[in-house]
Amino acid sequence: MKRAVQAVALVATLGLLASACGGGKKAGAGVHVCYVSDTGGIDDKSFNQKIHTGFQRAEDELGITYTFVESTSAADYAPNLLNFVSQGCTLIAPAGFNFGPATVESATANPDIKYAIFDYDIYDFTDPANPKDVTLPNVRELTYQTDQAAFLAGYLAAGMTKSGKVATYGGVLFSTVTIFMNGFAAGIRSYNQDNSTSVELLGWNPETQDGTQISSDPAVGFDSAADGRRVAEDFINEGADIILPVAGPTGLGTVAAAQDAGGVTVIWVDDDGCTTAPESCSVFLTSVLKFLDNSAFNTTQDVIKGTFSPGLYVGTLANEGVGLAPYHEFDSTIPQALKDKIEELKKGIIDGSVSVNPTDYPA
Repeated sequence: MKRAVQAVALVATLGLLASACGGGKKAGAGVHVCYVSDTGGIDDKSFNQKIHTGFQRAEDELGITYTFVESTSAADYAPNLLNFVSQGCTLIAPAGFNFGPATVESATANPDIKYAIFDYDIYDFTDPANPKDVTLPNVRELTYQTDQAAFLAGYLAAGMTKSGKVATYGGVLFSTVTIFMNGFAAGIRSYNQDNSTSVELLGWNPETQDGTQISSDPAVGFDSAADGRRVAEDFINEGADIILPVAGPTGLGTVAAAQDAGGVTVIWVDDDGCTTAPESCSVFLTSVLKFLDNSAFNTTQDVIKGTFSPGLYVGTLANEGVGLAPYHEFDSTIPQALKDKIEELKKGIIDGSVSVNPTDYPA
């Protein structure tokens, strides 16, 4: 009997060793996830890269097969999706609003393939006066209420500016870009209302939904550091000392301009700037976070578990789909009262008592 117990223990030990050494079959074996980035590429230190890291984590932890391709222009969108269809991908994940029409076409033609598109809510605009929300049975639409976190960033910026002027701009004025800018404006206006101040926002008018943009060409608007520098220098010359670029890699030009100017800080978007560009952490006041990586990982898990569900997902402060990054090198310079107020506002946004709509505040 003793020898039998020893034998069982030996088998169990060998099993644990095999698992520790990678001998066990991971849950995601046989699942092929295919990611199509937008023109910024997977090293944009922002939107595309954040998604990429989520799928890399799924590859490491779940054992999926992971393939990605970087789009160089809008002309690549449909061919890249078609290429992944031909590869027999289990899940195809297009990165962003620009892919909307091509994704709908591809998903409709390939109902046996699952899709997860980031930053896009599918609508039928056959009747422009009466657009209809659409749910395709094989598409998950991953969206984010980034105005909630941007509101907090705007309040922070208004409380930290020394010049009384802050600024924002978008790569292209898509709704997924302007939502950041509207939330930012609301936070500034809320601060002004609470403190009887008149902090000015350059580059964006929430009432007219009009402001500074890099280009009407999406292939240029998110991929031009030179333009990001040019726009930032214009803002700095007008007196802005805090800038929120919503423009992917284009924003890196703004970071460079802020570093050169001195006394100017940047609020990054999508990912934590101090994590993705640690060499520039000294200019990042904070970042408006969009947890795209968690959405990528969780969606992959759902595919593996057989619990993938189509339709709309909305990331909020309440479900930790969006958030505000740590203050890093500025933590000691931000007044505690301002930090506490931002936490109070966060709770108010979650419970619905604080609006993030800029038109609810005096301009």
